[in-house]
Amino acid sequence: MKLYDLDLSGNCYKVRLFASLIDTPLSIIPVDFVRREHKENKLMQLNSWGEIPILEDGEVVLRDSQAILVYLANKYGGEAWWPSEAHLQAEVMQWLSVASNEIQHGPNTARLIKKFGLESDYSLCLARSERILTLINDHLANNNWLAANRPTVADCAVYPYISITHEGGIDVDKYTHIQAWMDRITKLPNYISLL
Repeated sequence: MKLYDLDLSGNCYKVRLFASLIDTPLSIIPVDFVRREHKENKLMQLNSWGEIPILEDGEVVLRDSQAILVYLANKYGGEAWWPSEAHLQAEVMQWLSVASNEIQHGPNTARLIKKFGLESDYSLCLARSERILTLINDHLANNNWLAANRPTVADCAVYPYISITHEGGIDVDKYTHIQAWMDRITKLPNYISLL
């Protein structure tokens, strides 16, 4: 199984982290983002959206980190990571949506501005980050995990960009329940860090 990967990408890290947690080996193929390798013919044939990560598992080729997480959980992770009950799947999906929306447009965009010089509205990113981090912290005040009362792909989807909020100038020290949750994630068997 191949993962076309950028080591600094939180979205690529989600996939690497989850694959490690379920002890599923990936052949990592680094993509030179600066040279725009993700826009070259070979990768565009795999993913016409010109984005990474891209997962290749035999004949299956997938884009989008959340979709890849669901695929890996269903195929290799089992019930522990992707529950079969409809209401628990919906709980997980709510958090995958948060990763794609609120986290993407808050902490992730703040990081892109501060670390990589993206031109965007930093104050808006900070406001969005404050809102979503407060909501997550409040949720974790009464829950050890985001969904299903156990670690799931929801945690793998949300964790990466929260774990590196400092790169976007956002301090998560005041979010004590998020801090405890991140500590629980780092103690999971086979945990790997972003770099």
